[in-house]
Order: sequence, then structure tokens, then C-alpha cells
Amino acid sequence: MLNYFNYFTEIEERFQQRRGALLLLSTLDWALIETWREAGIPLEAALRGVDAAFDKYEARQRKARMRRINGLAWCAQAVMEAAEELREAAAGTAAPKSDAAEARESGFEHQRVAAHLEAAATALDAATVAPEACTSTATRLRELAAAVRGDTNASAQDKEAAKDLESLERTLTVLEGKLFTALNAAAPEDLLVRLKEHADRELAPYRSRMAAAQIRQVKQQFEQKQLLVHYNLPRLSLFYMSQQ
Repeated sequence: MLNYFNYFTEIEERFQQRRGALLLLSTLDWALIETWREAGIPLEAALRGVDAAFDKYEARQRKARMRRINGLAWCAQAVMEAAEELREAAAGTAAPKSDAAEARESGFEHQRVAAHLEAAATALDAATVAPEACTSTATRLRELAAAVRGDTNASAQDKEAAKDLESLERTLTVLEGKLFTALNAAAPEDLLVRLKEHADRELAPYRSRMAAAQIRQVKQQFEQKQLLVHYNLPRLSLFYMSQQ
């Protein structure tokens, strides 16, 4: 299983390091990283791609004045190239770590996972939109949290998911997908139009650097994130666990 916390934060730190100045990643940048994670792009490939993009930029900068890199999307093409090179070079050469070992290394202790699920449930309880969907999702999250904590009354399915972080993450992805569907149905038309317009404006400078399929994925992630922000609702993925 991918180390969610390190995956996002290490890419952010590498981008800031290479840029030479603190620049917080935008919602668009986070959406792009999420599409890489979902596509199974290894962290090593993402970091190599960021380095390659900046190396190329710096070489060109010596010959001609160029505007500063202000978004991670400038690195998108290089990341995909690095991922392909890594797949070709490392095919069948490394045995994966066990889920238990990786969970210990990444800080995915049961108490932290359960606390994350319960915090998300509490936030959904306070939702002012799509109340039925939010309430049912909150109930489901508390059931999963109980299974993670080892509750003997938890269902066999939930107990099995609690043992396997990949299985738990898949369940959370399904729940989040259902929640997005309900939110889209409940949200006013003008709000959804504004979010799409916002996404188009944010993506416009980077369209030449990303494939059409990737642009569609990033746009969808961006719109979903903005919809949750608008209604002050949480992300369910284990990556979004508190660092505390």
C-alpha cells in the first residue's frame, strides 16, 4: 500500500525545495498529486519527475528569461516519463513490503485511523447539505472505526477491511464517491457551474503540459475538492488523517 502521508508531503517538499522559495501547493496541485496516487505512480517517479522538470527549466533559464514555475502541473509530463522509465527498469526486481510493516512505518496505527474516521463522521453530522447521504456516511464511518479499534460486535466484512489498509481505502473511496454523487445532486446549478469555470481557469496555463485524460481527472478532483470546501465537509481518504 502506498504511504499516503509521505506521498503527498514529500512531493510538496521536493517542489518547494527545487523552486527555492516557500510556495504552498494549490488545490489544483493537490488534485494532480491525487491523480498520480490513484494511477499508481510511485513516489520515486514523482520526485524524479519534479527534479527533471526543474533541471530542464533551469537549463533553459540560462539561455532565455522565463517566468518562474508556480504550479506542480509544470512537472506533469516529466513525472509520467519518470514513471514509465522506473517501471521498465524495476519490473519484477523488488518484493513488496507486508501491509503490517508498511503500516508501522507510515504511522497508520489503529488508533489514528479510527480517530480519523470518527472525526470525519462528526464533520458529516454537522453538514447542511444532502443530510441523508451525510448521515448514512457518518454512520458507516463509525462502523469502520469500531472495526479498526477491534470491536467484537463489528461485522466480519468490516473486520476484514480493518486488517487491510488497501481494502479499507477502497471502501472509503466508494463511500466518498456516493457522497460526491449526493452533493452534486443537491448543490445549486449555479454553484456547480462556478466550480467548473474555476477549474477551467486554473487548468488553462497547463493544458499543453498534460494529456487530455489527465486534464479530465485533475479537473474532476479539483471540482470535488472545491465542493467539499464550499460545504465544509471532510475528505475520507486515509491520507487526510491529522498529522498529530
